[in-house]
Amino acid sequence: MLILACAVFCSAQAASAPILPPMASIPAGVFTMGSTEPPIGDGSHNPAEGPPREVRVAPFRLAKYETTVAQFRQFVAATGYRAASECWEFDRSDGIALTKSGWNAPAHAPTDYHPVMCVSWDDATAYVQWLARETGRSFRLPSEAEWEYAARAGTATKYASGDTPEQLCNYANMKDRRFKAAARRDFGLEMLVTDCDDGAEYTAVVGMYAPNGYGLHDMMGNVAEWVADCQHSDYRGAPADGAAWSQGCEAEGDYFITRGGSYSASRQVLRSAARGHGGRGNASSLGEGFRIAEDTGGCTASACTAGDAAFAGALAAARQAQRDAGARPPE
Repeated sequence: MLILACAVFCSAQAASAPILPPMASIPAGVFTMGSTEPPIGDGSHNPAEGPPREVRVAPFRLAKYETTVAQFRQFVAATGYRAASECWEFDRSDGIALTKSGWNAPAHAPTDYHPVMCVSWDDATAYVQWLARETGRSFRLPSEAEWEYAARAGTATKYASGDTPEQLCNYANMKDRRFKAAARRDFGLEMLVTDCDDGAEYTAVVGMYAPNGYGLHDMMGNVAEWVADCQHSDYRGAPADGAAWSQGCEAEGDYFITRGGSYSASRQVLRSAARGHGGRGNASSLGEGFRIAEDTGGCTASACTAGDAAFAGALAAARQAQRDAGARPPE
């Protein structure tokens, strides 16, 4: 895998203001949330996507990129926070196993500009709460409705890129031919995949793939993203105003929703309406990560969307390094 040294940038950032990624301004609107697709598999890990319903969403901001290793590392260095100490991983003997490996293991964090993973819902929530305290801004996890609205970016198709899966590798880091070869080589696993090549074996530096209509990268694939909502088996009784659904959670346990699928996700899981879940303390390299949302107000539009210039420059260099290493063709 590509290894990019953190060098001076990370040490300077750890002692300075929090790293702020560019934020996209998501306009207010009304959309049809959900689908009539049956639950994926037995439905226990992928709650029902219906009944479809109309939801009104207020304007908000959403990070253009998934939260990176550099951002999460800065939080841990500044606070001494102890993130989840166990992580689900692919395993040669059992297929999937729970290990003592954490978010900063080299296999999970090959560069500071890969998305952080092996983080739980609790870890993601602790990060956004710290970021809000440090900046005085209303950072948080997005609600599930906000996430789907932003992922769709005005579309009503299966994917933000359309209805056909054959072109998905241009837009998403997913379960493709390259992942199939890597899973066989590294873990002895045989995977059914979509017949395309996204240019990455596992996770990729954030922003390597084409953005959706709102300028958001990696809403499909790379890592699945925690949202604020706890799990309900379907949308009956869900808020219609875009707010997070945190009451009346499903009785099976303390579970929260993930969205977007990961590098190891099938094309069915990459659909804008698809839902996943995980326990609040669950961490996985198969893929949970997260992305930052923010309420509007509290700063000017230009200040709220510009992001951290040093981070943006370092990310651009990391993306070019990954292209030079052959992981993606130049844009």
